Amino acid sequence: MADPSSYRPKPGQIPDSPGVYKFRDEHRRVIYVGKAKSLRQRLASYFQDLSHLHPRTASMVTTAASVEWTVVSTEVEALQLEYSWIKEFDPRFNVKYRDDKSYPYLAVTMNEEFPRVQVMRGHKKKGVRYFGPYGHAWAIRDTVDLLLRVFPVRTCSAGVFKNAERTGRPCLLGYIGKCSAPCVERVTPEEHRELAEDFCEFMTGRTGTYIRRIEREMADAAEEMEYEKAARLRDDIEALKKAMEKSAVVLADATDADLIALAEDELEAAVQIFHVRGGRVRGQRGWVTDKVEAVTSGDLVEHALQQLYGEESGDSVPKEVLVPALPDPIEPVQEWLTERRGANVSLRIPQRGDKKALMETVARNAQQSLMLHKTKRASDLTTRSRALEEIAEALELDSAPLRIECYDISHLQGDDVVASMVVFEDGLARKSEYRRFQIKGFEGQDDVRSMHEVLTRRFKRYLADKEKTGELDEEGVIDESNGGANGLTEEDGRPKRFAYPPQLVVVDGGQPQVAAAQRALDELGIDDIAVCGLAKRLEEVWVPGDDDPVILPRTSEGLYLLQRVRDEAHRFAITYQRAKRAKRFKAGPLDAVPGLGDARKQTLIKHFGSVKKLRSATIEQICEVPGIGRKTAEAIVVALAAAAPAPPAVNTATGEIIEEEEPVHTGASNGETEAPVSAGASEERRGQET
Repeated sequence: MADPSSYRPKPGQIPDSPGVYKFRDEHRRVIYVGKAKSLRQRLASYFQDLSHLHPRTASMVTTAASVEWTVVSTEVEALQLEYSWIKEFDPRFNVKYRDDKSYPYLAVTMNEEFPRVQVMRGHKKKGVRYFGPYGHAWAIRDTVDLLLRVFPVRTCSAGVFKNAERTGRPCLLGYIGKCSAPCVERVTPEEHRELAEDFCEFMTGRTGTYIRRIEREMADAAEEMEYEKAARLRDDIEALKKAMEKSAVVLADATDADLIALAEDELEAAVQIFHVRGGRVRGQRGWVTDKVEAVTSGDLVEHALQQLYGEESGDSVPKEVLVPALPDPIEPVQEWLTERRGANVSLRIPQRGDKKALMETVARNAQQSLMLHKTKRASDLTTRSRALEEIAEALELDSAPLRIECYDISHLQGDDVVASMVVFEDGLARKSEYRRFQIKGFEGQDDVRSMHEVLTRRFKRYLADKEKTGELDEEGVIDESNGGANGLTEEDGRPKRFAYPPQLVVVDGGQPQVAAAQRALDELGIDDIAVCGLAKRLEEVWVPGDDDPVILPRTSEGLYLLQRVRDEAHRFAITYQRAKRAKRFKAGPLDAVPGLGDARKQTLIKHFGSVKKLRSATIEQICEVPGIGRKTAEAIVVALAAAAPAPPAVNTATGEIIEEEEPVHTGASNGETEAPVSAGASEERRGQET
């Protein structure tokens, strides 16, 4: 690990001008490329106290052994040079987008004497017109097959074309009218090129012109009683309309635009792009990247634009590019796009209307792509095994943690405090083992005390079940002489409820939450269960008693598994918390008041302390509550009076309306509850509950 001060440039050496810089390691390999409006200010930001840097940035500067820079005239030149160097050196600490598949394009080889229509993949070639990308090659072939009867352009390979020239006989497509057969000189090179240009014009979205022209020709043929020609033109129109139907109209006014959306977490990001031409979605593509540096959404958008248009021809850059976040600064990127297109390009965030609605669709596709990417990684047995081994090695465990339990606390400003317990066995979620906890022993936003209480309750139940089955002797020691068989009391031979212990407990949080979890286990005399915490902001792994976190490599499958376990616990907790909050006022007397939402209901209950006290309040007293007008106060009085014969039960301590709750298992001795997800529930219901 290098000391950044050992290669820090001397004061005054770095120019205060735009440029591009490279960090190299001790073997002179380029590990990071960046650009800056002011090289002096940007590079100075890297040579500060390492504790003030983002962990990934700190890792980069300590890996590097030297830095060098190149001065350019403008920020646009810096953007272009940065892209060139990233493509050339492939630096390990730069964002690298990788296609989640190899996308096929519909290509027209306008650089040949007789242009050919074909499916192409890979790098784009100069002089070739590209349309797409498409999701499948067969979608391109279906479209081309419909269009060839109207635009009979050559589709054969060079070998087939030369053989037809030699024999003087066209291929089958030439005989059935789906090729103009330039190989046997049925059309001149100029006429064939005009057909190819018309094909390209139609594919760019200018469809109305051709359909109207053919409709006029069909009408003229019918008027002159050339019915066979009119019928053929009619079929041509139907073929064009079918080809158009393959892509739905999503934007009016024949808009040409690319829509870019992001879905990201702390470690990875997915990008989805919809190519809209002539108001229709002509193609879709997506990338997934590891976030190896500290990047914002704007930075990810900038990298995506470089990836998307860096090697494209100018006609592939549309007039409008819609993004979820703008690069900072936006001017150089917009100028660079304008140069690539040769005309003005609008780079903006859609705010309303059809474009915003379509952007939401693209964003859903990005989220689905990221989820699918994670699912593929999680479903691989080898990957899961490696993840468990990496966790065991990082935490210095004796064996891989085959059962992992993760806990998270959720509340809304100290109200409706709940906790979740999710279980992963062999690296996969086991939803039938999930548990939910209600926490009412104290008030306020104290995640540490809540975590201690939840772990205490969970493992008290574990010890109690062991004692009931005879696996604990009088001194509280587990008796393993019978292999623990007494605990297998259910029909499937598995332990009941909490009787199955984990090898690893993960808590959502840092040092305080980890210390609370370890303290709970220590108080119960449990010393064979490992504990760690995963802090959200920097994805640091904390273990009890250590002042410094365990830093797993960004490519670590173990870190990925811990993150997925933590995210699942967070999702399960917040879902339960929201359900409780929504249930608080369900079917209550205040529901009859029109326009009175949950926020003002809570304000009323907190102001008066209970529904009973609110019912006895006067209209003037209710009007004193912030946000409550006289008409609303009158409606509240009427609603409470109508509900007076059967008033709801109210918790006098908290002022909450007590609802009939689902059956729950009794918790610890304080009478609180732990609500499990029933193991016998169907998978569909489990998915809804979780």
